[in-house]
Amino acid sequence: MTIGWGWKIAMGYLGFVAMIVCLVVASGRQKIDLVSKDYYKDEIAYQQVLDASKNQADLQGALAIHANKQEIVIDFPPEFDQKILSGNVQFYCAVNDKWDKKFDIKTTNARHSISRDGLHPATYTAKVSYTVDNKDFYYEIPINLSAL
Repeated sequence: MTIGWGWKIAMGYLGFVAMIVCLVVASGRQKIDLVSKDYYKDEIAYQQVLDASKNQADLQGALAIHANKQEIVIDFPPEFDQKILSGNVQFYCAVNDKWDKKFDIKTTNARHSISRDGLHPATYTAKVSYTVDNKDFYYEIPINLSAL
């Protein structure tokens, strides 16, 4: 028994349609997370982040973040030694928004350590926002906690 060319075209077309329907259903089930729940409100206030980033770039020393198996250590620039630092550090994970964590910073010795409890072994973006002498600073750096 042979299949005519009309049937072959119809089967090819139906196979293509079935594949497209499967792709549409699979893409509809894909979870999509925004960077922030209040994305548009945060975008309006982004000029403050730009100003704080410029203040960070104008410093003589650099902010450094180091991680080991137990903790994450943030070393602030040496010119802030013996000054009161307050602010927060947010660990943003692009893989899953439920893994995002935010910690408060309050220190006077230009060094702050954060326990790794609750942080998953993944790649995070550490967003450090802090204030010294009524001047805002902002620093952002990727940190890979899965390699440790």
